[in-house]
Amino acid sequence: VQLQASGGGSVQTGGSLRLSCTASGFTFDNYVIQWFRQAPGKEREGVSCITTSDGDQYYADSVKGRFAISTDSAKNTVYLQMNRLKPEDTAVYYCAAGRPIISALSRPAMYGYWGQGTQVTVSS
Repeated sequence: VQLQASGGGSVQTGGSLRLSCTASGFTFDNYVIQWFRQAPGKEREGVSCITTSDGDQYYADSVKGRFAISTDSAKNTVYLQMNRLKPEDTAVYYCAAGRPIISALSRPAMYGYWGQGTQVTVSS
């Protein structure tokens, strides 16, 4: 069972990146796939997630209107399109799969499968 995160990089303020999270060894069916990020010295925070069963999406207030999460079930992949990036978006981004309760969607402890992280750097 493995999650592979990719797509990070370095961009200037206002730029865009698309992160990918591909699962192998299991399917995303009936899982919540959450993108977390962790900046140096800060706690890991939930950025956006999607429930694969019904496609419901959730976004942190800091990224609403700029980020969009989507899934391609045929490729067992979840994407995070990040637009209008800001320096404060700089972090290591992780994807995770789990079956959390709704009230705990952003709690890292609720996710059992994790990708390796991909660095996103936004310069001003």
